Amino acid sequence: MEKGHLRCDANVSVRPVGQKEFGTRTEVKNMNSFKGVERALRYEIDRQIELIKSGGEVTQATMLWDEKRQVAEVMRSKEESHDYRYFPEPDLVNLVVSREWIDETRANLPELPDARADRFVSQYGIREYDAAVLTDTRDLADYFEETMAHFDEGQAAANWIGTEVLGVLKQTGQDIREYRVKPKQIADLLGRIKAGEISGKMAKTVFAEMNETGKDVAAIIKEKGLVQISDTGALEPIIDKILADNPDNVAKYRAGKQQLLGFFVGQVMKATRGQANPQVVNKLLRAKLEG
Repeated sequence: MEKGHLRCDANVSVRPVGQKEFGTRTEVKNMNSFKGVERALRYEIDRQIELIKSGGEVTQATMLWDEKRQVAEVMRSKEESHDYRYFPEPDLVNLVVSREWIDETRANLPELPDARADRFVSQYGIREYDAAVLTDTRDLADYFEETMAHFDEGQAAANWIGTEVLGVLKQTGQDIREYRVKPKQIADLLGRIKAGEISGKMAKTVFAEMNETGKDVAAIIKEKGLVQISDTGALEPIIDKILADNPDNVAKYRAGKQQLLGFFVGQVMKATRGQANPQVVNKLLRAKLEG
């Protein structure tokens, strides 16, 4: 504004506390800085309040702000349509909008973003913030809903789409309509995490490959050998060996240094090349260390 690239006009009206009707407005012009806007508005608000308190009436007018003198003065008082010499446009016919047309149009409107966001919250149990993100565009909202046609945990789907999918789109500059990973593939990936077939870390590796190749989840898991080990029968011998190889740390854990649990989990994950189910590993380790 200070460089003259932007001008600001402001309408001002005041009303006593408790009064329902709006007061008469004035329009203040010639403000060319943010400070100028603030000072002009303060001046005109105070002027109208003092005028009403003294028994006067505010007259509808255009006020010109004088930055040097710090006052606003009447520029013109003609503010009704006839003062501007408006006249009907002869080439425009009268438009009559019937109640029937309004009702029919409203009934045929698609679900609007706010209504869709509210439905996402109530139907899928996701947070309001995530619903707002997912309904930012119709195509993104459609992508989420198609994912939910094949998956049953709304918040997990909202988290993945809002973080992982949108992250890829932002990085590559793609539109969701051009995105090669389809909603059904996202649902498949999330379903395998939920079932404990793969871990969240493995899922991100699979997801990266999906973005590169477009391959399905099952094919990538098979190619990379990413199946998560949840079988206690397969994990127990590994855990027993790690505990046997680290008697000092076992003794320290049992003496109260329970933060060493992370060390043991890390050793198991290392031995299984990251394929062990962390939840199962934690449960087995606690049972063996505290039993």
